[in-house]
Amino acid sequence: MQIEVLGAGAWGTALAISASARGHAVCLRARDPGQVQALQQQRVNRKYLPGADLPEGLQVAGWPATPPDVRPEPDLRVIATPMAGLRGTLAALRGRPAPVVWLCKGFETAALPTQTVGLMGHEVARAVAPDLRIGVLSGPSFAQEVARQQPTALVAASRDAGLRADMVRAFHGPALRVYASEDIVGVEVGGAVKNVLAIATGLCDGLQLGLNARAALITRGLHEMTRLGVALGARQETFTGLSGLGDLVLTATGDLSRNRRVGLALAAGQSLEAAVQSLGHVAEGVLCATTVVERARQRGVDMPICAAVHALLQGRTTPAEAVAALMAREARDETGL
Repeated sequence: MQIEVLGAGAWGTALAISASARGHAVCLRARDPGQVQALQQQRVNRKYLPGADLPEGLQVAGWPATPPDVRPEPDLRVIATPMAGLRGTLAALRGRPAPVVWLCKGFETAALPTQTVGLMGHEVARAVAPDLRIGVLSGPSFAQEVARQQPTALVAASRDAGLRADMVRAFHGPALRVYASEDIVGVEVGGAVKNVLAIATGLCDGLQLGLNARAALITRGLHEMTRLGVALGARQETFTGLSGLGDLVLTATGDLSRNRRVGLALAAGQSLEAAVQSLGHVAEGVLCATTVVERARQRGVDMPICAAVHALLQGRTTPAEAVAALMAREARDETGL
């Protein structure tokens, strides 16, 4: 297959390496001319994915493409930008025949003054490029491990059966298992909410509340994620899969998780600004917490953990106060959604 990856951050680079190693013709594109030149000359992404050499057949080029960089339309385009870059990239691809999938996880922050609630990726696509065939590739995955060909499992979600098959054909292999799903809403809700919950788990661990507290937080967080997803039209069973429980466990407990590290930093007394600056990468949970809480409010969905994280990020509470408020909630039936 001819595959084009738009965005040369850690995850875009890792997936390009994986697909190229599978024998596909892959072109990794970056907006920064200096980064393009460095990738072409050094054959490693020293800024975002140090230690992972680019395969010999992996091509690197700029984005948007300019003459003389004229290539045939690929079989598949992969958008590997942060959520904030998805709208502009989709708009630039409007009318192009190749199907498009994205890797970013989160809800879009309000793009316009009149837009009070951010959108999921498929909602953004419907608004700006309704002609495109679209999907999302998600699940528990750290870029470093994918680039090293360590065993990983992802889910390819689209309402387009042909595109689901294309995603599996593009990325499924000995080190990367790809499962298909038509529940794009559930997959995107899981990918967004788990980032907010990972901040909460980082706070829990940073405050040394114990393993009991961590287990309770992850379990109750999964309930919150499921409640919101079902209210937005997702299937309940999606949240016990890779893009729900799987990604939540990885992001909440793995030390490579940027969102978890934000929670750890806040628990240690750092300001939010300092915590984010220390990462050098985007922490999507910080950006989409407001939208998660607002969409839950509009649907009448109770999400106390996410609401506590949002209040903390807004400076309206402290870590200790947030924990006390959660523990003071009235008892309730466990299984009710």
